[in-house]
Amino acid sequence: MSKSIVVGTILAVLGLGGLAFGAWQVQQEDTPQYAEITHVETLTRVVETPREVCENVVVQLSTEAQAGQGASRDPHRVVGTAAGAIVGGLLGNQIGGGSGKKIATLAGTIGGGLAGREVQERVEARQHAQAAQSQPRTTTRQECRTVTDTRQETEAYEVTWRNGDVVQTSRLDSAPEGDRVLLEEGQPQWGATLASEG
Repeated sequence: MSKSIVVGTILAVLGLGGLAFGAWQVQQEDTPQYAEITHVETLTRVVETPREVCENVVVQLSTEAQAGQGASRDPHRVVGTAAGAIVGGLLGNQIGGGSGKKIATLAGTIGGGLAGREVQERVEARQHAQAAQSQPRTTTRQECRTVTDTRQETEAYEVTWRNGDVVQTSRLDSAPEGDRVLLEEGQPQWGATLASEG
């Protein structure tokens, strides 16, 4: 073979190879490129919300509280004092005569008033004590406390994706719907995800 045929053949093969490579490159540029989504992690945070909870609680009153609830309707003991003064005055009036009778009536009225007041106080104290022992009283009161509700709230999604040997991570507001993402100039287009065929 002549030297020119060999050189021509080599040039023809190289030319055809370059033409084939160029056609392959054009075809590759027209074919969309996808990266594989390898992992999706949900990022959450704890949200705490305080609130007040109130409930009605039945409580038994102490003896002192019951005694306070049954306080006298006549705290100055007017009835006892008046009744004692009348009885004391009548008894004092029976003693002596003349001006001595007036002094005895006055002394009987004062002494009877003091005695009547004391008698009324003792009777009421006994009645209150008996009522407290025989019938324990209860009351309802509202008790409130603060409780904290906790819940998990999704903040974002951390998506790991691979393009060939390059592995990268992106943070997204919503999870991707597929397991492949379209690449344009090497950047993922998260609005264009696809599920694997198959």
